[in-house]
Amino acid sequence: MRVLGNLLWLFLGGILLAILWAVAGLLCCCTLICIPVGIQCFKFASLVLWPFGRDIVFSNRTGSFLLNIIWILLFGWELALVAFVFGVIWCISIVGIPFGIQHLKFSRLALMPFGAEIVQMTNCS
Repeated sequence: MRVLGNLLWLFLGGILLAILWAVAGLLCCCTLICIPVGIQCFKFASLVLWPFGRDIVFSNRTGSFLLNIIWILLFGWELALVAFVFGVIWCISIVGIPFGIQHLKFSRLALMPFGAEIVQMTNCS
């Protein structure tokens, strides 16, 4: 089921979000100071490509808070806005709710990417 959801995700807006994260990563990697930010963007671009079966865990640290503020001013609000709009559009229909939830999850991630960690979800049988 995860594979089917991920394949549908690619065609229903996931590839656009992944491209936006990758472009933000490339722009950040143009300067030496922002290379760690660019690497974080590439990590999340891969998550956006294949989101079902993985989740995001947020932690609160002082350093990540400061980086998140700078991130929001540079790229975060644009990525969050695009993901939020896609999420609202997909949540209008009952069939699109799982995709809308994923987009809303990435909207939060776009606002606070530092201090976030990608984890694999396990099956609860």
